Amino acid sequence: MRPRVLALSLALCATAAQADEGMWMPSQLPEIARQLRAAGFQGDPADLAELTRAPMNAVVKVGGATGAFVSADGLVLTNHHVAFGVIQYNSKPERDLIHDGFVAVDRAAELPANPDFRVLVTTGFDKVTERVLKDARGKRGRAYYDAVDAASKALVAECEREAGYRCSVANMYYGTDFYLIRQLELRDVRLVYAPPDSIGNYGDEVDNFVWPRHSGDFTLLRAYVGKDGRPADYSPDNVPYAPPGHLQVATEPVREGDYAMLAGYPGVTFRHRMASEFVQQIEWQLPSRVDLYAGMIKTIEAAVGNDPEAKVRYAAQVAGFKNTLKRAQGELDGLRRSDAVRVRREDEAAMLAWLDKQAGARATRADIDSTQKVLDAGAATRERDQLLTAIRSQAQLLGAALTVQRLALERAKPDAERESGYQQRDETLIAGRLKQVQRRYWPAVEKELLRHLLLQYKALPKTLRVAEIERVFEGEDEAALKRSIDALYAHTGFGEEAARLEAMKSDAKALQSSDDSLLRAAAALTPAFLRIEEEGKVREGELLRLRPAYMRALIAYRHSQGRAVYPDANSTLRVSYGAVSTMDPRDGVRYQALTTVQGILEKHTGSKPFDAPQPLREAIAKGDFGSTADPQLKTQTVDFLTNLDTTGGNSGSPVLDARGRLIGLNFDSNWEAVSASWMYDPRYKRAIHVDMRYLRWLLAKVYPAPHLLKEMQLPAE
Repeated sequence: MRPRVLALSLALCATAAQADEGMWMPSQLPEIARQLRAAGFQGDPADLAELTRAPMNAVVKVGGATGAFVSADGLVLTNHHVAFGVIQYNSKPERDLIHDGFVAVDRAAELPANPDFRVLVTTGFDKVTERVLKDARGKRGRAYYDAVDAASKALVAECEREAGYRCSVANMYYGTDFYLIRQLELRDVRLVYAPPDSIGNYGDEVDNFVWPRHSGDFTLLRAYVGKDGRPADYSPDNVPYAPPGHLQVATEPVREGDYAMLAGYPGVTFRHRMASEFVQQIEWQLPSRVDLYAGMIKTIEAAVGNDPEAKVRYAAQVAGFKNTLKRAQGELDGLRRSDAVRVRREDEAAMLAWLDKQAGARATRADIDSTQKVLDAGAATRERDQLLTAIRSQAQLLGAALTVQRLALERAKPDAERESGYQQRDETLIAGRLKQVQRRYWPAVEKELLRHLLLQYKALPKTLRVAEIERVFEGEDEAALKRSIDALYAHTGFGEEAARLEAMKSDAKALQSSDDSLLRAAAALTPAFLRIEEEGKVREGELLRLRPAYMRALIAYRHSQGRAVYPDANSTLRVSYGAVSTMDPRDGVRYQALTTVQGILEKHTGSKPFDAPQPLREAIAKGDFGSTADPQLKTQTVDFLTNLDTTGGNSGSPVLDARGRLIGLNFDSNWEAVSASWMYDPRYKRAIHVDMRYLRWLLAKVYPAPHLLKEMQLPAE
């Protein structure tokens, strides 16, 4: 048995934490209470650690991002782009809610979201490290992975015995600690209010990640439950959910220097990764991602052409692609600007030099070296794996067939042994995704996208080719692939919802003998994807076993420097704090802290993406801003800037003032800070938020919804 090396507490060394950096677990906040108060927080930091107390009990996971309850009747505020799939799902060429916006005049007029859309209310966050790792210790590779996976599934199954809850196990500090997350799963979510796209997405990709910004990126949804108060599928008889708490919108002005705090569900950060991983990210991953998404966007837009139905069906997917593309390019530019490779290499070298002087360093260094070997092995197939992931995830119909095939295989196992995502608990979500495929699919577009991706796959060295894919998609050139794909889609009924849901009931043998061409293809391809998945699990098991050595060394080193260590983000609830802030990105340029409606008119051209709608322009010209006007600027504000620490997934996060009241809604980062998922650079890190005064003004004066203002206990003027 190896000696316990650097068995230091992961408790915070709070005395030197930077006020602006950090995505803190709520449980950590009492330990940095002094910094929170020094920054201006007027509440009790201990309350922030309690998920059942205000304001944390109002913050929810919405879709793949964040939102917050803003009324006692289940009204949820999130971003327009977070709810864009809901808006798109309810849109048709003759009723284009994307273009026109939507205001439900009463609750009966609220529109159901797509069937797999969820609002999750976190009610529990408990450390379960010992239970997760108990049977893993002493094992390696796939055996280690399976032990962690089995323990996690057992915890989840135990947690979900009470109906209506969705549970998960979160990995903190890269396999060092594990937490059980318990969330109430609200399945009936409805669209209440969405501004037109020309407000909610004003500036589109031109302004994406750019300051100054003038976007009203918000949408209001409502969560419903059954009459018994429990989560339920959509029904006209359901009633609004009564949340444990909701945020009160502040009515005071927002000014530069004001305290600001954000709570949300940031996706993934990589700040504690090894220096070699920084090199791979900058030298391969980001450039290849830019090329991949640029190619998919170009292919879809060319295939869609001027077809209005196809445009609506692919609107959400293309918007997501464009955001990913611009983010990847911004991250690449930012990491180069911050000289991230050199900085991370030097920091790691200093840490290892410090480590070599500590007791038990040899065993720790051996694990670190072994970690690097595992990473090198994964890099050997990275081009193939990236393309196959895109093929599986971005081709709607083929992806649905692969999902049905995998579900049939997993159903033959005991539920506890099924792959995560294909257990009984997941079947409702799978059915929801299958139901909506036809609203996000157009045959000609999907075939062109698949052809585009397969051409890149065929350009890989033959050593990276996969036999099953070669058999299903025959040919090396464009014409041969087109014939192969056309034949595949000519003999399938999977474009119909009923066919997909019926196939979901079938076993693997029936699917394999089906006369549906896509189902036969999925049956042929699945062994290849399972084989590649197995290779990944062996590597993942070794990384779960080995990475904690690096993390313990890094935490101990930071501790020796008097620095705190928060875990990398992993879609669990986190809190950041800082202030409303200006920024000086380069010589002679200053980003002011707030923008106003005058900027909307300055940018307006009458054509997308600067096509401010006429009611908005008329309201600005009228100058009737009422109680939402800024007393210093003498006009209506739109967005504001803070130095809060955010990343993807923080979209829709509520921004709170010193008293915990809602002042803004996070929706973006500035271009200079997109790289913050890998490296925090205080010179450049800023976050962009919708000013709640702009929301109030739009609901009061432009696209009126006085009933919603009343519900949020706000003045209707």
